[in-house]
Amino acid sequence: MRIYDISQEVFSCEVFSGDPTPKKDAVCSIENGDLYNLTAFSMCAHNGTHIDAPSHFIKDGKTVDNIDLSRFVGLAYVVSHHGDVTADDAVKMLENAKKLNIDARKKILIKGEATVTLEAAEVFAEARIDLVGNESQTVGPIDAPMQVHLRLLSENIVLLEGIRLSDVPDGVYFLNAAPINLGGADGAPVRAILIEF
Repeated sequence: MRIYDISQEVFSCEVFSGDPTPKKDAVCSIENGDLYNLTAFSMCAHNGTHIDAPSHFIKDGKTVDNIDLSRFVGLAYVVSHHGDVTADDAVKMLENAKKLNIDARKKILIKGEATVTLEAAEVFAEARIDLVGNESQTVGPIDAPMQVHLRLLSENIVLLEGIRLSDVPDGVYFLNAAPINLGGADGAPVRAILIEF
């Protein structure tokens, strides 16, 4: 069994422009004479590899703790793409995933420098998938991500952003991207993994 860690390390991770950067503080240190090491840290819920809950863009949308864990865990399809993901691209992704395993079409992980367009978001929303993942720190266009977020999150489609897929061949895997259980939060960090089966 091979396990791929598709997460960024938190303290060196990418941060969306304007978001706070993760910080750590050595509260106690054996090197400094303390009995143990103890680290405190602070970060934005959307730093590094993270999920967006519907409440990130929707006033009364679900928060992290109210999303069914089945949306984060299960078979997923990894597909390489460069550039804008068009509606036709999204249809092909779903069709190819279905050919490999019908359950894998519920979770689509896009490998490469790709941007989900509003038209692709419409296709994913109409297909009622569980999750869309990408390597960028935002699923839509960096300069205007709101429309894509609204379309996907309004259908309770989880967004898994900031994943790292360069070492993962295209295909079907078992995904575990369960977020930290941050009550009432609009997003949460994830230690996302893919398992070959």
